Amino acid sequence: MSAMAPPPPPNATTEESFDTTSEEDRVAAAAVDTGGGERGLGTTIATLGSPTEPGFWLETPLVTAVTQGRVVAKNGKSANLELRPIDGPATAGSRISLPALRILEVGLAGLHEVSVFAK
Repeated sequence: MSAMAPPPPPNATTEESFDTTSEEDRVAAAAVDTGGGERGLGTTIATLGSPTEPGFWLETPLVTAVTQGRVVAKNGKSANLELRPIDGPATAGSRISLPALRILEVGLAGLHEVSVFAK
């Protein structure tokens, strides 16, 4: 994935205008790595985070430092993303980026259970 997607334009109003990731970024985020080496961190309930924060990320209390990882939705779709720590017990919810939700194909609204893995 590229270093960082640009922020959305100030007049963004649609999913497409808020999602500034490139096609290359989306392909990399959706790629399944069969090499192993991941460590399961648990499951969390994720909701849409700030749509103005670009890129693929999950803010979660399941990590204590920024690290690369992957989430898997109940539908089996997965997204490679950056795991970002937030305060709270491990059982607290998480916030996920708009581009990541689009890769997972779970919709933007609602609560989404995802399994979280660190790379």
